[in-house]
Amino acid sequence: MNTLKNFLGGIKEIPAGITWYLADIAESKGKQYLYTHQSPQKLKILRDHALIESAVSSNRIEGVEIEKDRIEAVILSRPLLRDRNEEEVHGYRNVLQLIHENAAAITFSQTTVKRFHRMIRGDIWDAGKYKDKNSDIIERLPDGNVRVRFKTVPAAETSSAMRDLISYGGQLIRDEILHPLIVIAAINLDFLCIHPFRDGNGRVSRLMLLLQLYQAGYEVGRYISIERLIEEHKERYYETLELSSRRWHSGKHDPWPYVNFLLYILKKAYTELKERVNKLEIPKGGKTELVISAIDTFKSDFTLSQLQSKCPEVSRDMIRKVMKDLQKDGKIESKGRGPGARWRKKG
Repeated sequence: MNTLKNFLGGIKEIPAGITWYLADIAESKGKQYLYTHQSPQKLKILRDHALIESAVSSNRIEGVEIEKDRIEAVILSRPLLRDRNEEEVHGYRNVLQLIHENAAAITFSQTTVKRFHRMIRGDIWDAGKYKDKNSDIIERLPDGNVRVRFKTVPAAETSSAMRDLISYGGQLIRDEILHPLIVIAAINLDFLCIHPFRDGNGRVSRLMLLLQLYQAGYEVGRYISIERLIEEHKERYYETLELSSRRWHSGKHDPWPYVNFLLYILKKAYTELKERVNKLEIPKGGKTELVISAIDTFKSDFTLSQLQSKCPEVSRDMIRKVMKDLQKDGKIESKGRGPGARWRKKG
């Protein structure tokens, strides 16, 4: 909560690199609607991939792995789970599903944080409970020695620290004191420094990150796995986290390396979304559904040209064929003739 507390006191200057990332991400966010309404069939493919990648990568960062030939069964169905690792990966998938379907209704609270932890940890004794013993973040060196990388908030102070984190973060977002992405990254940093649970903190932090991004309107994580991108840049993730956590307890730390890293990941996710949407082939029958979905978005009359602008990946001839079939079925009707004719839905 020390980053958030400092931000509430005011920021003299935001690094130039941060403002550049914010501008790039804002532009990408503006194209989000275009992707989700022009390529629904492609995005369904991406959603399925992202769900699998997110559950696998976020757990693998923490050393929780399952056999490759079990991944789809554990994540996409309801199998008999064989061991603790499968339980935790499946639990993470369940939280992802919850966020995907109900993000707007989930509150930023200690109850939510504990609920996410309980779901990813399963039946273990301290699932959904804050740590009852002090626990530092230990790094194991290549030579076998260990060092304390960071002293987390003591167990006795964890509950009050989390209360402050929720309060400060909520105030910054509610009062629009700072750009929401900066606040979300600061919440993530402070959460990891508090380290409220005995185990599972990294995974809960990534789930909370995804939730808050959705609530702020940044939904790229539905289609491109944020967790997979973090795993691919795991060394930089830990490096920036260590840099930004130095002197955190005294409030004299530098949060910008970690904030910069998360913005970099988000920008990379949007870049990858654009590339993947352009490369993916629409499934068989998908073009027909694409045209029908586009027609459903019109609240009143529309023209062939207006419809085509919503379906740039579908040929004009194909659009005409779908419209003719819909007209024959009595679902749409024409108010005129020729290219400029206006159409409308029936019923």
